[in-house]
Amino acid sequence: MNTTATFRLEASSPPILHVEGDWTLHNYRQLSRQIAEQRPTLGTDLALRFSALSAFDTVGAKLLVDLLGVPLALQQTTDLSDLPHAWRGLLAAVAEAKAIAIPKAPKPRQAWITDMLAQVGATMLSQRACALGLLGFTGLCLQTLLGSLWRPSRWRITAVVAQIEQTGLDAVPIVSLLTFMVGAVVAFLGATVLANFGASIYTVDLVAFSFLREFAVLLTAILMAGRTASSFTAQIGSMKANQEIDAIRALGLDPVQLLVLPRIIALLVAMPALTFVAMLSGLFGGAMVCALSLDISPAMFLSLLQQDVGILHFVLGMVKAPLFALVVAIIGCNEGFKVSGSAQSVGQHTTSSVVQSIFVVILLDALAALFFMEMGW
Repeated sequence: MNTTATFRLEASSPPILHVEGDWTLHNYRQLSRQIAEQRPTLGTDLALRFSALSAFDTVGAKLLVDLLGVPLALQQTTDLSDLPHAWRGLLAAVAEAKAIAIPKAPKPRQAWITDMLAQVGATMLSQRACALGLLGFTGLCLQTLLGSLWRPSRWRITAVVAQIEQTGLDAVPIVSLLTFMVGAVVAFLGATVLANFGASIYTVDLVAFSFLREFAVLLTAILMAGRTASSFTAQIGSMKANQEIDAIRALGLDPVQLLVLPRIIALLVAMPALTFVAMLSGLFGGAMVCALSLDISPAMFLSLLQQDVGILHFVLGMVKAPLFALVVAIIGCNEGFKVSGSAQSVGQHTTSSVVQSIFVVILLDALAALFFMEMGW
């Protein structure tokens, strides 16, 4: 029995390659050496003859693919080849695996400016899609809210009250503590700076103006963005991941009316109340510092507050609270509906809701400040 293996090239038109002998693991070293020596002389226009092939295994198939190349080897698995049918499947499997294993040519290296511009463009397109989606969801929420006003049967009083407790009442301690400390810090800074000009008495005005117009509503909105918007996203996102949203739709119910509207209404009620609490806490922190550091008694503090600070500043601060509440609630719920179904997606969209809420709140506050300044308020 012939246990040798070889191949020989017959000069003709086209050239004929005869594959002969025992193409198995036993002859691997001999065949691999012969292939390394003669492979560069083989062209792609070949006719193959397997009539003298006596044995064939996976190693032989791998060597034959190395000799012929993947495209030509795959051609030998068709009915036009005289390779025995029993070995065609083996050759095809090895050739396909070889094709997958061939490393792809690396992409040409681009200049750093090109990569940067491409990244900026992709980011802008993503932000544009995010803004359009948010505007569309806002319109859907407002449409559903207005449509429910005239249908008391659709009001979810219990859900709204429960959300008011979670978003408003439970947030009073943290809002009060934070604004109290910020009010004390603002009073300390004012006393330190104004003392150089002999105007320490105006520390009262500084604390009052800053908290009534800006700090109270802004700090409350930022806290709600971190505490409530993330909670809304996590709650709705978990329901989306568990296919509870699909179940609600299958029951013929509207998820926006069932899940979103109670949260929006609750935050519209809770945010102005928390803003008022923040104003009182900030003023109390400033009054305490004035009493301890500047010898301004609480009675004098209240007298100066009443004398120098008009009710308009309080109104301007409170007017922004419902707007910020609407923004925080809509962004939190919108990101919850974007969850794809995994725990990682819930975490990503929860983070995104907090970042978006804080960014939009600060942007709207800056625009409102410019508008009030131009109006002379």
